[in-house]
Amino acid sequence: MNDFNEDPFHLAGQAAAAIAEQTGVAAHDIALVLGSGWGEASELIGETTHTLDAPTLPGFHSPAVVGHVGTIRSVLTPAGKRVLVLGARTHFYEGKGVRSVVHGVRTAAAAGCTTLVLTNGCGGLNEAWTPGTPVLISDHINLTAASPLEGPTFVDLTDLYSPRLRAIAHEVDPALDEGVYAQFTGPHYETPAEVQYAKRIGADLVGMSTALEAIAARHAGLEVFGISLVTNLAAGISPVPLSHAEVIEAGQAAGPRISKLLADIVGRL
Repeated sequence: MNDFNEDPFHLAGQAAAAIAEQTGVAAHDIALVLGSGWGEASELIGETTHTLDAPTLPGFHSPAVVGHVGTIRSVLTPAGKRVLVLGARTHFYEGKGVRSVVHGVRTAAAAGCTTLVLTNGCGGLNEAWTPGTPVLISDHINLTAASPLEGPTFVDLTDLYSPRLRAIAHEVDPALDEGVYAQFTGPHYETPAEVQYAKRIGADLVGMSTALEAIAARHAGLEVFGISLVTNLAAGISPVPLSHAEVIEAGQAAGPRISKLLADIVGRL
């Protein structure tokens, strides 16, 4: 189902109201979108008090990607904050429209969240970043030729990926590197020439998510933090052909370490 004919903010409000009704939580504080390799983090952030089947909520769809779950969790942290864990991510390449891609972000804002944590599994352009390396997102390049904003909606993206939140992440792990994330459309992996193009225009990481969500988050007034897991070296840099199985394997291998890192960061937000 494509939700193009329904006002996206009204739909997000409906979803947020359903979440509040089913969880009994009037407002959440932090939204967390879990990408490939990051699934274990929700277990370490705090106590999951409610787990909702995302497709039963207005505007949400079942996940189309192996390694993604179709649930939305309400998690209570030891500090007493409420985290909305969005496991039902819709990707641009699924063909459901940009509104569906950013519906979770808009729902989080409508649910009261003021901070958004975006995670993903991605290809690395830096040979020093071996599979399993977490990298903070300092900026992005949107190569989808699309935007979640419609009409004369002009939003400044100068400091989209919060310097304040990145500083908190560096307090947790001073060794964390930072990089620029380029979102391609997918679902095919990039060609070696496309990877070199991305590198020449300033990208350090390539993937198929995050940028559109971050733009929608800024428009909604959320403070954005992004972190990528390098699951493989990108095409032309990697000496072997790429596969989604490789992405899953790298995520599973790095899962415990990066999940603890993310939980420690979220605990300070």
